[in-house]
Amino acid sequence: MQISDRVKEIPEALSIYINNIVYQIQRKGEDVTVLSLGEAYFDIPYFGFDDLDIRKGCHYSESRGLPELREKIAGYYKERYGAAVDADKELLISAGSKPLIFMALQAVLNSGDEVLLHEPAWLSYSTQIKLAGGEPRYIPCGCPVERFADYIGEKTRVLILNNPNNPAGRVYTRQELSLLYQEFRSRGVYLLVDEAYSDFVQDGSFASMAQLVPDRDGLIVVNSLSKNLGISGWRVGYVIAQPELIFHILKLNQHLITCAPTLLLIYLAEHFDEMLEATLPQARAVTDRRCGIERYARSKGLATMGGSATFYLFVSIGSYRYSSLDFAMYLLFRYHISVVPGSAYGESTERYVRLSVGTEPDEEICRAIDIIHDVSASQEFDGALIEESLAKYGLERFCE
Repeated sequence: MQISDRVKEIPEALSIYINNIVYQIQRKGEDVTVLSLGEAYFDIPYFGFDDLDIRKGCHYSESRGLPELREKIAGYYKERYGAAVDADKELLISAGSKPLIFMALQAVLNSGDEVLLHEPAWLSYSTQIKLAGGEPRYIPCGCPVERFADYIGEKTRVLILNNPNNPAGRVYTRQELSLLYQEFRSRGVYLLVDEAYSDFVQDGSFASMAQLVPDRDGLIVVNSLSKNLGISGWRVGYVIAQPELIFHILKLNQHLITCAPTLLLIYLAEHFDEMLEATLPQARAVTDRRCGIERYARSKGLATMGGSATFYLFVSIGSYRYSSLDFAMYLLFRYHISVVPGSAYGESTERYVRLSVGTEPDEEICRAIDIIHDVSASQEFDGALIEESLAKYGLERFCE
């Protein structure tokens, strides 16, 4: 059976690989301290579906996204960020921000074009770039923003920024974003800014690129209701760009997705303001928790990569003699604690692991941090245990 070379060459998503092992262990009735999930568990209000037009929700809706919800999102950007977004021409809703990033790359890249990623870079960026016919190029995590332009080459077409950053929690300042836009756009390079964690910023430091570049020239902003409203399973995201680019993304959306789930869009349009009122304080609270847990990790002697937002910590495993993948697999099978290896986010971040503070109680997270400290300090490892456990659950070892 033929499998395309393009698909054979891409790896699984390492974070999802880890989480699938978690689900396997849990199905055996065993407990896991889950610090690998890319979501926060909110107390989400339920308004019911009785007052909605269920029959309408059972059918296709506009491929651009339900107009009422586009208006709500545009209004939110105006109120929160002072960004005037044309809901009819500059905004498109689809089934999650992931496919929108991929469709945006498909829309602007030709074969062999290069895309710059600042590490730590969310793990699906590089794979989506390759699937779109491009080549990922990497800016190391320690590189200052003022030096990013040094990495521009003849084939550079896009710079992707994740702001706030998954996994480090870094927030790019307004000045940094303006500098990058000026430097890269002057050389004909698009700026694709993934703002999926925009509501998880405590200190008011987040600036949306939709405000900084009001004419959208060379700008693509992607965001996620799934993340910010704590409804990751609903798969609802959106993209903001110039009308011409939105049109080309729309064509791809028509062929690949058709439309996001109509009934969910109707629900969100009807209860958008109420859901924001309920979830925004929780997003800020989990970010506050993150800061407290980071202080605890540092008190235990664990270094973290600097950041102040999201619900992730990027924790150093220091001089641990094995890889971050080995560390994560051993931690999972020996102590039933799941984390994501730093190797998923770039070569320059291999000596880190990602912890989410969004799904477990503080005491469980602190207990896990104690174990992470002890395992990394003592160089504890058992390769045989990993192989036996993989065999027990009928799993293959991840190939990086």
